[in-house]
Amino acid sequence: MRTRRWRDGDGTLTVDGGPEARRVPLRIAASYRTRARGLLGRDGIDGALLITPCASVHTFRMRFAIDVAYLDRQFTVLAVRTMKPGRLGLPRLRARHVVEAEAGAMERWGVRPGARVRLRAAGTSWGREESGAPWRRDGSGAF
Repeated sequence: MRTRRWRDGDGTLTVDGGPEARRVPLRIAASYRTRARGLLGRDGIDGALLITPCASVHTFRMRFAIDVAYLDRQFTVLAVRTMKPGRLGLPRLRARHVVEAEAGAMERWGVRPGARVRLRAAGTSWGREESGAPWRRDGSGAF
């Protein structure tokens, strides 16, 4: 199987749950430089930040509390934590991606352990289609 090539840029996070899907603006941090910077130096964020690959985060030198969602390779939420500034998060063994947002955002969006999310970036999609069929890594349909 081919591996995904993530690139820094903008995208959309879609959270399926309840009667409607929620679409959230997403910034993708895939390069070493953007992953290391994360949300440092910001006073807030509209939407969310995807850090990939990533299994743990810290909030040292952060100016605001954040919600952190740990995702596995299939974009299933493993855990959601709220972290105050100056904290070190424990690594999650199966985590491959981390989504960060302002504290309280994950609850509003319906992001909770066991939920599946979809990501759209630069004309590609990962996660699940509307029909429920999984996407292949080459973008062609089912596994």
